[in-house]
Amino acid sequence: MLKGPGKERDRPEAATIASAPTYIDIFAGCGGLSLGLHRAGWRGLFAIEKDPFAFATLEANFLTDSSRYSYDWPSWLPRQPSTVEGVIAKHRDHLVALRGKVDLLAGGPPCQGFSSAGRRRADDPRNVMVDRYLELVEILQPKVILLENVRGFTLDFKARAGGGTRENAAAQLSRKLVEHYDVEAQILRACDFGVPQNRPRFILVGTRKGLGLDSGALADLRVSKALVLQGYGLAATTSAQDAISDLEIGRNDLHPCPDSPGFEAIGYTSPLTPYQRAMRDGHDGHPSDTRLAKHTPTIRERFADIIQMCKDEGRSNRQLSPEMRAKLGITKMATRVLDPKLPAPTVTSMPDDLLHYSEPRTLTVRENARLQSFPDWFVFRGKYTTGGHRRRVEVPRFTQVANAVPPLLAEILGHRLKHHCLRSSQAPAEVG
Repeated sequence: MLKGPGKERDRPEAATIASAPTYIDIFAGCGGLSLGLHRAGWRGLFAIEKDPFAFATLEANFLTDSSRYSYDWPSWLPRQPSTVEGVIAKHRDHLVALRGKVDLLAGGPPCQGFSSAGRRRADDPRNVMVDRYLELVEILQPKVILLENVRGFTLDFKARAGGGTRENAAAQLSRKLVEHYDVEAQILRACDFGVPQNRPRFILVGTRKGLGLDSGALADLRVSKALVLQGYGLAATTSAQDAISDLEIGRNDLHPCPDSPGFEAIGYTSPLTPYQRAMRDGHDGHPSDTRLAKHTPTIRERFADIIQMCKDEGRSNRQLSPEMRAKLGITKMATRVLDPKLPAPTVTSMPDDLLHYSEPRTLTVRENARLQSFPDWFVFRGKYTTGGHRRRVEVPRFTQVANAVPPLLAEILGHRLKHHCLRSSQAPAEVG
């Protein structure tokens, strides 16, 4: 039995797992989407992720003998970081053999070229990953497709010369899919699904024509949302304080960080809220990834001033005003102080974008993971942070968390897709 939030949650029996609908997760990152789909009763065949750090996290959580949820990894696919184009080039015959046998192809192509938080470029090389997604759709012909991306996916690109705009990626993708799929898309906010983070995201669902599947999965998510949240004992809205107050330094001992000599980490006493009990999910002992940043006394004083100023001026969860930045002598635009009573702003890959609501410090990887709805037993691997030119090629822990689909939102979507689109038990695919 798997202990869940406030009650026992049954682990699916082997027969149930064997007959569960199947999915493949591409551009999988650290596995937030996979985790949610597994919890919703899907069976993962395999995942594709090219970054070694992110793949190490996938391996630690889904590919060990002690994993709570495991992929049915095929013998023909090496358990190592891979690109989508590399898997297609080397294993096309095996992929073709899966044609029509995969219930769901899920994934979120790299979003940096679409994000309004950075430089939106139509010619960003990362944008072509959408084409790789389409290529795999054509090969596998899955029954259902699920794609997640940033809200900027729906925004037209400004032309570099001559004025005008270029069609946004969402419109291009939908136009290429409609011949074979009924396509629907929405912008969903994670905070509307029990996740303690605002996080607006573009969600696209396609159901393959000619198979008698029900479309319209995004038209009404209320039942799936209610069932999943009720199963965890959660309210519809969760605040930042609801999510991370049990991880405050003021109520826990500090200890040497086990994977970072010279750093301190936050210990653990007990959960305080229903959300925190849900995130404990039967985990005993300290959660991992609570390493604290080494703030100098001067930085701590500045953070304390920022926290107090945001409280006084009602700017928690919002960027500092130009006047506040001038008074504090800082130029960084993205700094926000959490509002303890509201869901957090969107978690980013920059550790100093969010400050704690009461303690003069940045958040830990675990606190960001809590804001994303990762359970405490889920571990992260690789560097904590990176910098300089390596930011374009490495995916350290903070970035893994920031890039992930919130598992709670993924579980609700997985529940809806399984019960609305597929409705009946599916025969297991042969992958090995």
